[in-house]
Amino acid sequence: MNIQELNALHIIHVASVIVLIAYTFFAFAGPPETKKRVMMITGIATLLVLLTGIRMWQGVYAFAAMGWIIVKIVCWLGLSALTGMAYRRREKANVLMIVALVLAITALAMVYVKPF
Repeated sequence: MNIQELNALHIIHVASVIVLIAYTFFAFAGPPETKKRVMMITGIATLLVLLTGIRMWQGVYAFAAMGWIIVKIVCWLGLSALTGMAYRRREKANVLMIVALVLAITALAMVYVKPF
């Protein structure tokens, strides 16, 4: 993998994560009429996160089983699921927002610390 591809993947990956988190938090406060559009945007963002993440994993680590990557995948799955839950469980919005923050911070910490 050349450096230009890696840089492009990083930019798309991080931008998609930002969009995913932003629209997830919007879903906690947005009116129900916005559900279809928000779900489409977060679906596209989560697909981009998945595709760019897998390509970087393959290109940089050759699919080596690293614990921190598994933790990031679990965090990604959790964040992806939270948008739909935000529209269905309005009464638990505060708890779900804390869960979203914990998942995002955990995934970010895994990138920089790589504890296992």
